[in-house]
Amino acid sequence: MTVELLDSVLRGQEPTSAVREMRRTALRASRDGHPLQPVGDPIRFVMADTPMVSALRQGKAVLVPDLHSAQDWRAQDPEGALRALEYGIRSLITVPLRARGVVLGMVNFWRGATSPRFDEEDVAVAEELVARAAVAIDNARRYSREHALAMTLQRNLLPVGLPEQNALEIASRYLPAQSGVGGDWFDVIPLPGFRVALVVGDIVGHGLQAAVTMGRLRTAVLNFSSLDLAPDELLGHLDEMVTRLDTQGGPTDDDRVPLTGATCLYAIYDPVGGHCTLSRAGHLAPAVVDPGGTVTFPDLPLSPPLGVGGHPFEAGELDLPEGSRLVLFTDGLVEDRGRDIDEGLELLSSAIAHVDRTPEETCRALVETMLPGHPRDDVALLVARTRLLSPSSVATWDVPFDAEAVPRVRREVSRRLADWGLEGMAFATELIVSELLTNAIRYGAPPVRVRLLLGRTLVCEVSDGSNTSPRLRRAASTDEGGRGLFLVSQFADLWGTRYASRGKVIWTEQSLDTVPEPDPSVLFDAMGL
Repeated sequence: MTVELLDSVLRGQEPTSAVREMRRTALRASRDGHPLQPVGDPIRFVMADTPMVSALRQGKAVLVPDLHSAQDWRAQDPEGALRALEYGIRSLITVPLRARGVVLGMVNFWRGATSPRFDEEDVAVAEELVARAAVAIDNARRYSREHALAMTLQRNLLPVGLPEQNALEIASRYLPAQSGVGGDWFDVIPLPGFRVALVVGDIVGHGLQAAVTMGRLRTAVLNFSSLDLAPDELLGHLDEMVTRLDTQGGPTDDDRVPLTGATCLYAIYDPVGGHCTLSRAGHLAPAVVDPGGTVTFPDLPLSPPLGVGGHPFEAGELDLPEGSRLVLFTDGLVEDRGRDIDEGLELLSSAIAHVDRTPEETCRALVETMLPGHPRDDVALLVARTRLLSPSSVATWDVPFDAEAVPRVRREVSRRLADWGLEGMAFATELIVSELLTNAIRYGAPPVRVRLLLGRTLVCEVSDGSNTSPRLRRAASTDEGGRGLFLVSQFADLWGTRYASRGKVIWTEQSLDTVPEPDPSVLFDAMGL
């Protein structure tokens, strides 16, 4: 017996219409020395009316009881046909491999001199066998195609690389399940003020739909994080979105993976003081390894999974010494049919309880210890080692709620920049501090505070007790005010607003490499000159 398949089918793609060229995929002979072309050879069907071409054209089996007397089959390969006859092959049934009305390949049954010639009963058996095989092959092709699409989609939806930041040393892993990719994901999101958000999440199910659903949630988290929300508030917005999306499904969406039941852990780490705020929706708590190697699983508030609704989200807080490791993971790492979750957590603790182990080494040890074989469920893993911003790189001023305090703070900011060797940034930074501080005193509420942070960039933060957010606008030539934020936006690389439990913080970020040089004409135009 020989089996030929289209190259597109072998690659898991849709069958093409070029059915006259296939590739030998399988061959089974009763004895050695046969003259048939080996597996891997291309098989090209000539234009002559051979049994193979006739079977492809008619879409059904063709029987050649006696190959010695038949002449048409020799047109395919005269020399090969002669060798086949000399070998003893004397009868043929050729059947097209068809599934769902599409040709996938061809199956040829050959009989030698020691066996009786094929008859019509053999044709019925061959057609039934090939029909079953065709469905199995097409199912495998469709699975391979969906698996490849899901893998491609997963690779494109997960972070390609970890973003540049100085607050944490991070390593990550994503391992697809044995049955294919799923909906586990992770993310590392830099936030203003050198803070970093860490995210892990888990979607119910596997395959292409789960990967698509994961992409929707990951995109939503990225968008919500741009608003610089607290972890519990961000998960609240995410929960509302999941509920809304699930209720929009129609009666024809039977194959759609529901978002309800997805879990997520969102954490924000601040390198100024090592404070970490975390909130989780149905997700396992992270492991914390202190600099001495002690492993704990902090008792953080647990809210229901996303989409359940009816419960407010809560946040927990941790103070992490420098050099601590924070291990975030999905349940596929610790849960398995062969062990319960408590055993998995104990095994995880023993794998990470090593002093001075880097995040990359921790990831490697976890994968080798927890997942020696191919995991039954997909796994997302993040390991972050904390760093602290040096106290010498932080400057803070509590400012009286009086406009006369602005010049004094501006001078002190200039002196601090000189101490840091950043005299070239003094003019732009003084202008930024002056405008933001004046706005806070004029339109905000006490207490007012100014903070400078020196790291990869220079961050300036002005906070006050009001929740009123300023907005950038173009002032008219007759307006006396309204130009402050425009000037700030011209001298800062980035700027924005975030809200605290009481009041707000307006922040700017300036690059240390280049000092921005705004277009004078634009500035003069903004000033009405």
